[in-house]
Amino acid sequence: MLTAGFHDVPPGCLAAVVTVLEMRRPPPSRPLAPLPGHSLVQVKTPAPDWYRHLFTEIGRDWLWFSRLAMPGADLAAILTDPAVEIRVLRDEGGRDVGLLELDFRTPGACELAFFGVAAALQGRGAGSLLMQAALARAWAAPIDRFHVHTCTFDHPAALPFYIRSGFVPVARRVEVAPDPRLTGLLPVDAAPDVPMLS
Repeated sequence: MLTAGFHDVPPGCLAAVVTVLEMRRPPPSRPLAPLPGHSLVQVKTPAPDWYRHLFTEIGRDWLWFSRLAMPGADLAAILTDPAVEIRVLRDEGGRDVGLLELDFRTPGACELAFFGVAAALQGRGAGSLLMQAALARAWAAPIDRFHVHTCTFDHPAALPFYIRSGFVPVARRVEVAPDPRLTGLLPVDAAPDVPMLS
């Protein structure tokens, strides 16, 4: 447990404040507003390389790195687990521009493991479309807890968006990890708002 005050972060590492959120019952349903030219598609057998590419496209400026650091066999085991569901938002040109990953591997619970849309779609209702789909699918299963976490490296609108969607903050943690731009997992120009200290 950290005590009050400042704490040094090891050289080459980053520290983020992580907020854990959950809901214990489904929120009131809202109509699913379509996004013209886009469709929500379930990817039944996602290949790790395809997944990592989309993961990087969606998350590079928010320093998503966990799945990039994971050994391929471990990632493949998650992606092919029948209790893990991957959906993408696909545009009319066939490009995947949004990622929704639901993890039902813990009995009675669902984790909104990864959730995001391409920068060009932010503020256009794409996130709301994905969230309504996530809520409908998660609560269609026999669960009593739907949870997600976000951190201070995520989009500034992420935490308020989750709260508006019905999630309630329940815990706060600090995560310290090697800077993925220094380890080569992400390009050095990723997340320009986060200083890189080599």
